[in-house]
Formats: sequence, C-alpha cells, structure tokens
Amino acid sequence: MEKRNQRPTRVHSSIIADYRLIPGVPDEMIDAAGKIRPGWAKLIDAFDALGPTELAARFERADQYLRDAGVFYRKYDGAEGKERAWPLAHVPLIIDESEWASITAGLTQRAELLEQIAADVYGDNTLVSRGLLPPELVARNAEFLRPMVGIKPVSGHFLHFCAFELGRGPDGGWWVLGDRTQAPSGAGFALENRVATTRALSDIYAQMHVHRLAGFFRDFRDALFGEARENDGRVGILTPGQHNETYFEHAYIARYLGFMLLEGEDLVVDSGEVMVRTVAGLKPVSVLWRRMDASFTDPLELRVDSHIGTPGMTEALRQGSISMVNALGSGILETRALAAFMPQLSRALLGQPLQLPGIATWWCGQDAERRFVADHLDTMMVGPAFSTSLAFDDQKATVLGGALSPDEKSALLARLDASGGSLVGQEPVRLSTAPVYADGRLQPRPIALRVYAARTSKGWTIMPGGFARVGSTLDTTAIAMQRGGQAADVWVVSSKPVERVSLLPREGEKLVRNSSGSLPSRAADNLIWLGRYAERCEATVRILRAYNARLAEVSNPDLPILVDTRTYLDHIGVDAQFALPPGLLAAIDSAVHSASQIRDRFSPDGWLALTDLSKTARRFAAKLEPGDDATRAMTVLLRKLAGFSGLVHENMYRFAGWRFLELGRRLERGIQLASIVAWLTRKGAPDGALEMLLEIGDSVMTHRRRYSVSAGPASAIDLLVLDPLNPRSVLFQLAALREQLEALPDGVNEGQLSPAAKVALELHTKLVIAEPEQMTPETLHKLGIGIGNLAGVVAAAYFV
Repeated sequence: MEKRNQRPTRVHSSIIADYRLIPGVPDEMIDAAGKIRPGWAKLIDAFDALGPTELAARFERADQYLRDAGVFYRKYDGAEGKERAWPLAHVPLIIDESEWASITAGLTQRAELLEQIAADVYGDNTLVSRGLLPPELVARNAEFLRPMVGIKPVSGHFLHFCAFELGRGPDGGWWVLGDRTQAPSGAGFALENRVATTRALSDIYAQMHVHRLAGFFRDFRDALFGEARENDGRVGILTPGQHNETYFEHAYIARYLGFMLLEGEDLVVDSGEVMVRTVAGLKPVSVLWRRMDASFTDPLELRVDSHIGTPGMTEALRQGSISMVNALGSGILETRALAAFMPQLSRALLGQPLQLPGIATWWCGQDAERRFVADHLDTMMVGPAFSTSLAFDDQKATVLGGALSPDEKSALLARLDASGGSLVGQEPVRLSTAPVYADGRLQPRPIALRVYAARTSKGWTIMPGGFARVGSTLDTTAIAMQRGGQAADVWVVSSKPVERVSLLPREGEKLVRNSSGSLPSRAADNLIWLGRYAERCEATVRILRAYNARLAEVSNPDLPILVDTRTYLDHIGVDAQFALPPGLLAAIDSAVHSASQIRDRFSPDGWLALTDLSKTARRFAAKLEPGDDATRAMTVLLRKLAGFSGLVHENMYRFAGWRFLELGRRLERGIQLASIVAWLTRKGAPDGALEMLLEIGDSVMTHRRRYSVSAGPASAIDLLVLDPLNPRSVLFQLAALREQLEALPDGVNEGQLSPAAKVALELHTKLVIAEPEQMTPETLHKLGIGIGNLAGVVAAAYFV
C-alpha cells in the first residue's frame, strides 16, 4: 500500500528526542488527515514517562518470559529446521475499537463468502457453470481435492476457523492481502504475545482498556466441545508433529483449551469411525481441529506418500463420523488467483460488495486481463496463479516487472502468452509502518495484521486483536518469520472499561470431567520413557559423582575401585574418561526429546527445569576437568534433576499420565539398582565397593543408623534391595509398580489382575520372602532382566 505523501514529521517531541523516531512518523500512528490515531498518544506518553532505561528493562522482562516459557518456532534454513526463540516486537499495535468494528464487519462478511464458495466448489459447482469462476482455477488447482466432492460436512459448515492477512491502504482503510483457510497458524502465538507484552507493560495495559482475547477462545472451545458431546466423542488437535514450524503453538493451544493433541499415528479408522488409541483402548473422536495440510491427512485416498496421516480419514468424513476443522480441501480458498474474482463472487452470492477490498489482481488466463498485465508489466507483481503464499512472502516465484532486465522481461512476456493461466498480476504491496523498538530506539517498520475468525454458537466471532507481523527492516519482504520478521501484540482499545473474561466456567455452567483413560498411547509411551531417561540420568550422575570424588581424593586413576567403576560405566555405555561423558548427555537429550513430544501435557515449569538441566550439562561438558571440578558439577546436575523430579511429582495431577511417568521412574530405578548392587557386591569387588554402593544408593546415613559399623555386603543388599521402607530399594520400586499398574485402566478387571500387574506381583512376592544371602549377583541380574521384561509387558498392553 502506498504511503501518504503528506504527514507530520513530529508527533510527540520527547519521544522523538528520546528514541530518535527515524525517518518521520510510522503510518500506523497517524490517520489520513495527519492526526494521531486514538490510543497511540497515551502509549507514547507512557513510554516517555518510563524513560529509555526502564523501557529497555521491561522489554527484556518480556523476552525473559518467552525464554522461560520455552516459546519457539522452527526456522528452516536447510534440510532440518532449528528451534528459534519467538521474535517478539515489544511495541503493541494500537487500534481503536471503532475502527476494529469495521474490520470485524468486513471479515465476518468475507468468512461467510468463503464458506459459500467452498460449499459450491465441493457441491453443485454452480459458480463454474454460471461463468463466475473459471473451471481451470478449480480443475488445475493442487488444493482441489477431488475425493471430497459431494461430501457434506457433518457440522453443516466447511469453515470453522479462518485467518486473514490485512494491510492498511493509501486511504487509511484496511485491505485484505490474503485468506488463510487451510490450517491457519498463529492464534496460540497471539496469546503468548499478549502474556509477554502485558508482563512488560502491565500498568499501561490496565490503563488503556484493552479488549481481552480469552472470550474468543472460550466461545470457540465451547462450540467444539458442544459438537463433540452431541456424538459422545472427543475433541483433538491434529498436528503433523514436533518438527512442524509451529508445533509449540499446537501444544500450547491444546493445553490452553483442554483438547487432546493428536498425531496421525494416534488415530485409526474402524468401520468408518475415527478412534484414538488410548491406554484404555480405542475411543471415539468426533471433532478434529486440523493443523496439517489436508492432502497429508489420508494416505489412502489423498497423498499416498504421507507418513503423518491416517488411512481411511476421507471415508470417515464421507460417512459423517468426524467433523473436520476446517474441511479437507478448503485450502483452495487461499489460491492467489481467486482474489481476482472475489468482488463479483460477493455480489453474486451475498448480494453486496466487499466491505474490505482486496489487492487488485488480474488472472492472466483471460485475454483482456493478460494484455492489461503485459501492458503494465513495470508496475505489476507477477507470480504463480495457484500459489497460496502472499506475494511479498514468495519472492522466489513472484517478481516485480519493473525490476527485471530486458531479457528477463521478454522471457516473462513469453510465459504470459504461452501459459497465462498459470500466472497472476497484482498491484505491488507497500505496507504501512508501525513503531518497533530496535537498537535502543523506536523505528518505523512495515507491518501486516493477521486477524482470526471462529465459528461459535453466535455465528462468526472475530478475535479482538490478533498478531501483527513486523519487518526486521524497511523491506516489505522482511516481515516473514523465516526471513527475520517479528510478531507484535495487537491492542484493540476502548474509551471505557472492558469486560474481564477468562476460560473458567461461568455461573450455572455444567461441570464436565474427562475420563482418565483419554490418554493417547503415544503420549503414555513418551511419558514412561521420560521417567526412565530422567532416572537413568540420575543414576549415572550419582555414579560419576562418587567416582570423581574418589579421584579427587587420591589423584590416582589406577586405584582398583576407580578402575572397577570405569569398567562398570563402560558396560552401561558411559565413558568415564570424559568429565561429563557423551553417554550422559545423550540420556539428557533423550529425556528432552520425550518431553518435547508431549508439550501439551507438560507444565511450563517442568519444561523449563528440564531444558535448564540440558543447557547446564552442555555448558559443563565444554570445560570440565575430572576430579573435584567434575564432582561439584555432578552435584549441581543432581540438584537440578531432583528439582525436575520434585516439580513433576508434586505438581502433576494424578491422572493416567502421571502414572505412566511414575512407572517409568520406578522401572528404571529398579533396573539400575539391581545392576549396580550386583556389580559392587560380587565376589572380588575391590575395597571401598560397599561405601561407594551406599553413596550411589543415597543411603549412607540410613545404613549407619540401621546396621552395625562392621556390617558387610548383606546389610547393603538388605537396605538397597529388600527394605520396603527405603524409597531407594528395589522392593520399594516393585511395590510402587504394583500400585500404579493396578490403578491403570483394566489393571484390575472383575477381580483379575492384568498381565503386567501379575508380573509385578510375582517379582514383588519373590523379593518380599527373600533373604539377603539369597540375593547373589546372578539373582540380582535376573531380577533386573525381569523388571525390564515387565516394561515390555506394559508396552504390549498399552502402546501397541
């Protein structure tokens, strides 16, 4: 959008003096008449009152919150994407509620128009037959999914959740840059932007009467839950998995709204009904909020090379057993060339012109339009007609005619003549600018607004805000997140106090409890492995601390107990020649990986504690020396592991998820204890083995109180293997395993124990009646194998 030619060079003398607002004043701060827009004056005054130092400190507070919360997106700069910290633009975009009302009306109209277009394309196809839409735009479109033709959504609607990219036009009004109907992203990030920004500017936020976002999400959540309850099913968010660039958002929204986070492998279609694999067996799912591209959802009828979909999903939709948000095939509405026909489609379908205009677009499959684009090539952006990207986000395939060399221009004109139907011409987009805090000052940067619409019981509801994409430079193409762009919160401000809303139940609302058996099997598998890896890390750290403490005392690595310990560590895949062995780092990484698969079921505090452990371990690995240095480092890691375990144990609800995490911890501790006790109590164990064993088992003081000073290996075995009151003993682990296994779904069915519970009972009973003298290294070795086999029985019962 073109910038206005006349505008004041100053808005507020002190903010320009303090922050050197260069060059001129951002467009978003002033209207077409050159007056400052409502809300901006109050924000700038507040910034002036804070001063540069305090403002910078507050913005750092927002960044720290995002780091602590683990907010990230995945940036693809090669074959693999890397997690990057969420790039918050600290200054919110201010929009007055009166202006927002016109945006709301225009987007409500547009959402309804898109709904009717989708219904026609996959229904009677009258738009093509009436000549309102060229058949080529449908038939040649990769987003047109032919198997979906004739399938009517069970909800009665093709669209439930949409996003719209907006930019401010030369007249000060808003223009639609693009529609997002495939699987719109960013709503969860909008929430995190709001939390982070209000952390920094809480006093300013309270004074400016900013409309809340929670009501939008509450109404949409209630609409989906209401639809699910009609069919006695569940609501799930269908995610491509943790390697998707916005996976954090998928997990965040699932946790925020109380939906299940599901991957394609979690689902199975049985007799035309979509079921989720849970620890309590197959359970029906009736609503899926799809966050993956439609063609990947079903490898049977859509994209055969998809490894993230569920075979039979299309058939389930055909039979009406599942409601999809949005309907498969709705991505066709994002097609760039469709923008050329939206004005006439609005008049034909709604009987009214578009309230929010779009970018002027010419589809070059028509003679007159192709000639117009060719005649005005120097002022046109020309790109693929079937692209679903915005022109300024698609610089590799979209070109500005005026920037081409004569040879390139001739080649483009030849393409227009030969295959004009594959190209569109659009007016260049010059986005308006908004103030951004960069390099210690406020600077203007191009900005695009993303606004969300959700279908609720009230009809289309528009989120009172959203998030704004902000460029890293004055170049319009730099607003893309993958090119260094940032995201700003959007404050819709009122002149009077606004309603304070939350997701908490409203008065008189019926209380609904979810079954504990709703835990997907994949999530349970990751929880059990998270528990195992965390316990494996602790066991390894305890051994390494004991080893390095003795090395620091004697400075002789050839001491028999040290040689013996290195042999044992090598046996379990840990190289003690390193102060912090790669094997320990691998175990920590595995714990983080397991936790990353279940971010929707993991508290932010727990995630922060785990990632802090990982960062600390890697920092130590770069500079540690064996001996005293490594001993202190292992103590730090042990405290962090204890902090993580304590957070999880004390804060996690005693649902099925907690039980599987607890099972993992108890299984691994039992295996590790049986192994180290067998090794250090074997015949020929070196001097000092008993003391090291008690230290590794964290039972030195208990042993001193319970046994005489001259007690031998039998006392250590009694305490660390057979004592039912010692939380470090193998018997204690087996008792805990019995308790958890019997509490799981079908753990006890009509008085009969499950196979896993029977195995645990057998192992427990053998230890209950055993004497220390019977616990030979061979017996302990078999005990460890038996506990490992129990893990396999659990997996066969709940994860297959």
